[in-house]
Amino acid sequence: MTDLSTQRRIAANILGIGVHRVWLDPAEAEGIALATTRSDIRDLIGSDAIRSKPVKGVSRGRARQRDEKLRYRHRSGHGSRKGKKGARTPGKREWITKIRALRARLRELRDDGTLPKNVYCKMYRRAKGGEYKSVAHINAHLTAQGYLK
Repeated sequence: MTDLSTQRRIAANILGIGVHRVWLDPAEAEGIALATTRSDIRDLIGSDAIRSKPVKGVSRGRARQRDEKLRYRHRSGHGSRKGKKGARTPGKREWITKIRALRARLRELRDDGTLPKNVYCKMYRRAKGGEYKSVAHINAHLTAQGYLK
């Protein structure tokens, strides 16, 4: 087998690609070995004895598989976490979510007549003060007070 590294280098330069993307036809190896000038290489490129290989891409298969797992909330254990708890879901966002749920529940109970207006106002202020940690907690409190069955 003859050394075709010079021809490969010249072809790469003409085609504007890297040397590893140059394909040299093994059947035409003797003819390619005789080509010493750029015009000779151009002729061989024209006759398809020298071609450029297609660009290799990076497969997204593994990325798609990972994204599918993440959609199911997998791969989110302690080892995969970078920020603190408060960085992943800020405390303010948690508060907003909680207080909206509590206020919606209180509004619902007030509108259907379960809660008198004065009790609603007290409960609203207590919720604002952070006394209840969830809708279940507020329901338990109201049940204990005798407003819910």
